[in-house]
Amino acid sequence: MKLYQSLGPNPMVARIFIAEKGLKVPRHQIDVMQQESRGADFLAINPAGQCPALVLDDGLVISETTAICHYLEELQPDPPLFGRTPAERAETLMWSRRVTLQFTEPLTRSFYYGELAGMVGDHIRVIPEGAEGLKATAQDGLEWLESQLSGDFLAGSRFTLADIQLLAFVNFIPFLRPGEPLEGLPKLFAWRGRVVSRPAVASTMAEDQP
Repeated sequence: MKLYQSLGPNPMVARIFIAEKGLKVPRHQIDVMQQESRGADFLAINPAGQCPALVLDDGLVISETTAICHYLEELQPDPPLFGRTPAERAETLMWSRRVTLQFTEPLTRSFYYGELAGMVGDHIRVIPEGAEGLKATAQDGLEWLESQLSGDFLAGSRFTLADIQLLAFVNFIPFLRPGEPLEGLPKLFAWRGRVVSRPAVASTMAEDQP
């Protein structure tokens, strides 16, 4: 296997997931700032021009983050990051979807339409007037997640893919817009402290430090 990765929260999700699993997966860095992800070589691997992309030994390419994590969970069930039972796996997917719809999707679109418009405008439709509304929508989503958090992690006592997804996107905000994204959200602030104290998470995040 080989993981094609880049700067950004989705590649961070894959890397943390791999670290939590204790897997060793060779990586190839794609320079998105230099538009390498839009070059012919990478588009031949992933026509969507996005990272991460996992190339299996037989040449199959898995290019969506949740699909990559699902494959790795099947390959290495322990520790379980989706769940051990049908109910646990469904709960994890429920929270993953909530994180996506309530927060990560509007957040991502807000930056595509705003701060990153000059980088992505050649290959996606940019709607500048939507940027600020989507940022507000993402903030509303964080506040809703704050209201729903009732345990150590999103799925209660279980650390799951959903926590990894939320952390990666929360931590990416200051890279684009300085500030504390969890200001005024004490439960999520404490949640982030628990997540970043995990050895696999801490070591993965440290790789991105200058």
